[in-house]
Amino acid sequence: MSSSSRSPATGPGTGPGGDRTDDAPSTVFVVDDDVSFLTGLERMLRASGYAVMCFASAADFLARRPAGAAGCVVADLQMPGMDGMALQQALAQSGDPLPTVFLTGHGDIPTSVMAMRHGAEDFLTKTAPRAQLLDAIQRALARDARERHARSHRRGMQARFAALTPREREVLAHVLRGRLNKQIAADLGIDERSVKRHRTSLMAKLRVASVAALARFAAEAGIDTHDRPTGDG
Repeated sequence: MSSSSRSPATGPGTGPGGDRTDDAPSTVFVVDDDVSFLTGLERMLRASGYAVMCFASAADFLARRPAGAAGCVVADLQMPGMDGMALQQALAQSGDPLPTVFLTGHGDIPTSVMAMRHGAEDFLTKTAPRAQLLDAIQRALARDARERHARSHRRGMQARFAALTPREREVLAHVLRGRLNKQIAADLGIDERSVKRHRTSLMAKLRVASVAALARFAAEAGIDTHDRPTGDG
């Protein structure tokens, strides 16, 4: 097992060239059971200005990966135990996935197609030019920054939804179905004034000003309100 880290020479949140990748420093996590190749790649990436952590197996990486760390994974495809494809799947199923760049000495077209279909950023041979690898890594880091921002935004939206009362959620479900206040009042067995009060409150909590914005909020937050109760509550 080999492990090391270094702050990027270009500064927090940037890659070579000063391109912004995230609000926090990003790390390139290299996973390869070939120790000599691992060492050489680590030196090259450090010299290129990246923070690097190296692991000799996929299992070791998953066990010791810093929680919530931004970055990307550069992984060998063929490794004893958990191979690169299995590592990619494990990352995709985690709550904090990272983009993956595959490096392999035994690549083939079907495997590369499968890797790309499962979300790999790139699939390169170990003899690929240095510039090609660095370009793939930079794209992976930029992608991680975008996806991390999107996940954070979605979690914030879901937190706002969680602050709604059960009645406000019921009213929300009816509003999203296009029901009028009087219809909602009849469905829920409450007066129309109460419906208006709940609508005002839920829109304030969700920070939206129109039904159209409310619908966009529900879609972006991944909120399914169609199975909410429609009777008395």
